[in-house]
Amino acid sequence: MQFVQTVADMASRPQNVEILQQAGVMSLLRPLMLDVVPSIQQTAALAVGRLADHSDDLAEVVVREDILPQLIHSLASQNRFYKKAAAFVLRAVAKHAPELAQAVVTCGGVDALVVCLEEFDPWVKEAAAWALGCIARHNASLSQSVVDAGAVPLLLLCLGEPEIALKRITASTLSDICKHTPELAQTVVDNGAIAHLAQMIMNPDVKLKRQVFAALSQISKHSVNLAELVIEADVFPAAVACLRDPDDHIKKNVSTLMREVAKHTPELSQVIVSCGGLAAMIDFLGNSHGHLRLPGIMMLGYVAAHSENLAMAVILSKGLLQLSLCLSEEPEHHIKAATAWSIGQIGHHTPEHAHAVAAADLLPRLLELYMDIGSSEDLQAKCKTALKSILQKCTDLPCLEPFLYDAPSNILKHVLGQFSKVLPHDSKARRLFVTSGGLKKVQEIQAEPGSVLQEHINNINSCFPEEIVRYYSPGYSEALLERLENYKPA
Repeated sequence: MQFVQTVADMASRPQNVEILQQAGVMSLLRPLMLDVVPSIQQTAALAVGRLADHSDDLAEVVVREDILPQLIHSLASQNRFYKKAAAFVLRAVAKHAPELAQAVVTCGGVDALVVCLEEFDPWVKEAAAWALGCIARHNASLSQSVVDAGAVPLLLLCLGEPEIALKRITASTLSDICKHTPELAQTVVDNGAIAHLAQMIMNPDVKLKRQVFAALSQISKHSVNLAELVIEADVFPAAVACLRDPDDHIKKNVSTLMREVAKHTPELSQVIVSCGGLAAMIDFLGNSHGHLRLPGIMMLGYVAAHSENLAMAVILSKGLLQLSLCLSEEPEHHIKAATAWSIGQIGHHTPEHAHAVAAADLLPRLLELYMDIGSSEDLQAKCKTALKSILQKCTDLPCLEPFLYDAPSNILKHVLGQFSKVLPHDSKARRLFVTSGGLKKVQEIQAEPGSVLQEHINNINSCFPEEIVRYYSPGYSEALLERLENYKPA
């Protein structure tokens, strides 16, 4: 007993794990798990679990030593202390990789853990639920094995237990089951999960609220129908209020939930806007930084993408100001890319939307990031797409003129396209285009004959008298001087 207790104590400290591994202690623990003394069995199982928990190499040793079959076989006849330790071993093995989780499933571990969910002791239930979550999180196949074993109804019963720790782990496990496919999420929903989760939104326990919002997000993301069921459970506007929660994880999970609901339809986005979610999200973006901002940034883009009115609601709520700050403050390229995408969703609807983006001075920033060789490929692609979609709607010519000097040809053709559309119908714009130097710059652009770029240049030139176009063409002043030199007065 002293030996196995010493091993269990040493295994709890990471610095001792390599020493125990080199000593081959796993093979020594295996026979002790069959000892007739229950306390030795339990302590040996605890030691094995602690070792396997530290690394996938040690978890693989547990599988190779055939410890799992004997562990699962003895679960049915052992006391609650052993069951808790055994469930810990299964969790410690399954968490590392899908292959190790599959080994637990193959040995009948899922069925044994589901039986443990029916135990009276809440700590056994908690250990079993946690292990099932570690199995389900890897992929849809493993998650389906948990569902097929009948775990979901029992997990929902665990949500109704008074122990907060059990509620937390159960909500987390339901989230792990839901996240893979719409069918898995639907199975969880069909058993009444949404109603149980919705009741816990205002629970004072911080860790429970994190898991509840995560689970609701995983349900909502799959389809319109599932998102509508979450809405019908009166999750909002209570969830919106949690954007002001002191805990960063709660705020991030709430913003993720709002993003997953808003992305589906204009009607679902409107529900969030109507309950104050848009204004609350913009405030949240102003008070957060880094990865916390990402779901909220994307939520604004999804809302704006659905319709002109929703995009204008984002603009009127000063969403562009916050996105501008995100674009300038965030160092991570994937956050900048998401921000550029959202700006494009706001500005691509009408000239009014494009003008709002231009007035916020976002177009030069998007161009700068697109042309920066240090930008990631995704960031460059998102900036290019946003620029193209906004420029094709922008009729604010003074905001477009700087692009004549800085933009590459693949962007410049969209800029000139807008000039060629507006100038024929606006005499004031034509005069300003000449006096500002825009017409002169157009004459300096080198374009391939027959290209779209050349076509736009020709269309612009046709808006002005031929002599003015010649006057601003390169080499015209030299030609005049040459004529002067050859001129002979009468």
